[in-house]
Amino acid sequence: MKLCGAELRFVSLPLVTPFRTSLGTQTVRNALVLRLETSQGEGWAECVADDEPGYSSEYLTGAADVIRRFFLPRLLAMDELDPAGVAVALGGFRGHPMAKSAVEMAVLDASLRAAGMGLSAYLGGVRRRVPVGVSVGITDTIDELLGLVDKYLTAGYLRIKLKIEPGWDIEPVRAVRETFGPSVALTVDANTAYRQSDIRHLRGLDEFGLLLVEQPFAPEDLHSHARLATVMETPICLDESITSARDAATALRQGACSIINIKPGRVGGYLEARRVHDVAQAHGVPVWCGGMLETGLGRAANLALASLPGFQLPGDISATARYFTEDITAPFAVAEGHIEVPAGPGIGITPSADFLDRLTTSIERLSP
Repeated sequence: MKLCGAELRFVSLPLVTPFRTSLGTQTVRNALVLRLETSQGEGWAECVADDEPGYSSEYLTGAADVIRRFFLPRLLAMDELDPAGVAVALGGFRGHPMAKSAVEMAVLDASLRAAGMGLSAYLGGVRRRVPVGVSVGITDTIDELLGLVDKYLTAGYLRIKLKIEPGWDIEPVRAVRETFGPSVALTVDANTAYRQSDIRHLRGLDEFGLLLVEQPFAPEDLHSHARLATVMETPICLDESITSARDAATALRQGACSIINIKPGRVGGYLEARRVHDVAQAHGVPVWCGGMLETGLGRAANLALASLPGFQLPGDISATARYFTEDITAPFAVAEGHIEVPAGPGIGITPSADFLDRLTTSIERLSP
């Protein structure tokens, strides 16, 4: 398979409601959609980088630039374009895992479509549908938070994740637990908002029977996570700290976590995500699939990843309607707490031309 051309397209999807975390508030999801034209057909992908370098050092226009100027020329020079070769071809470029993940995803989609194989089967998936949870942002009042949690539990989500930050943690969690009872699967996510001096305060979360506390400290601070893990009953989960299978092995060896959130964009692609999964399985550690407000393209690929056997906890792969009134693909819906894994070849879904054109803000077509 040879690369024949490419298209970079920016799309803008307004959110149903603002989504606030300790990193800031988001009202629109701008995304970069990549379409590769190959000798065996086209492949689709999206880059999950944010507009600004807050969650990670990557940002959306920077990702487009590195794909345009460096990654695509390297792919054009490949004698044979294949998914496993993408990481090798781009290995000389430091960083930019989200941009690399988008390129790999598009090559996977094109290659697997040509072979008539779905991404789930290629990765080793074992489920036709996967359990899903929902992430609830920071709200202005506890009453507003309780209303949202009630809405999502009524919709059938199997796990509720509450975003927390200093000043918005113990009392909101207490209110949710007391209102909805001990049977609700409940987690919290700090997005690195705390410091080591907050360890005693974070221990107060133990009384609420949480499934996990996610990424309370800075990504590089494995020491504080390990220290917290020794004094808390609640399992510690890492997100931003895990950028590769090697990182996962290091964190587990140091006792910094006992659960891992896997995001393909954060680790550089779906093949590296599978390796993180394999490392976790070798250590007997459960994983789950995180979300980055993906369009239907990324949502479809994440469902395929979450069909692997080690994904034991419901992931942040919510229904389309949780975030968008209109997406670039057909919507995904929750049924009895699960979403079906796309069954078609490749990632199993393609954008709707009408939706895509309506939500597009700019297009750039590239040719050899």
